Amino acid sequence: MAQRKMKVRTFSALEVANICGVVNQTAINWIKQGHLKGFTTPGGHYRVYLEDLLHFLEKRGMKIPLELQELADLNAGSILIIDDDRQLNNLLRRYLEKQFPGYTILQAFDGFEAGMLLARERPDLVLLDLDLPGINGHELCRRIKEESAWGAPVVFAITGLEGDREKQQILLEGADAFFRKPFEFEALASEIRKVFDNE
Repeated sequence: MAQRKMKVRTFSALEVANICGVVNQTAINWIKQGHLKGFTTPGGHYRVYLEDLLHFLEKRGMKIPLELQELADLNAGSILIIDDDRQLNNLLRRYLEKQFPGYTILQAFDGFEAGMLLARERPDLVLLDLDLPGINGHELCRRIKEESAWGAPVVFAITGLEGDREKQQILLEGADAFFRKPFEFEALASEIRKVFDNE
């Protein structure tokens, strides 16, 4: 898997409490009650991702400390969606913006746009529809993985075609994961988180 440019930052309940100006138990209650998205470590401690903390603060109109904003800017990554289905592309963009508020979500609707954005933005992760008109999705996947100027991003292949051969072929060609349409957005977000967690 490609090396990532980012480092995912998590915060303990105590750190969240200090940032928000409350006691530790209040931050724990926010997580337990679902107001603040968090997770527990194997040791039973609460942790919160940077993007989830930012989303929480913004949603409640709370002031974001300068150090936290600088950290967000430093950690900001990008995801490129390449799919000619405008409805799905736009739905994915809106969903990912909510799930990953610290990230830039880029869109391309054809191979030409994809090439320009890959060269200019060097995204961290690419969602690649294999059924693009006028370009071979498999060939584009190989180019993304081989073109060093594009930063060697992680590639998630997406297709509406049936059969296991398509999946096996694209994984051999360098895709890091495979999703068949229609797919659950939650499952996609979960896999994206795993990528960024393993930087």
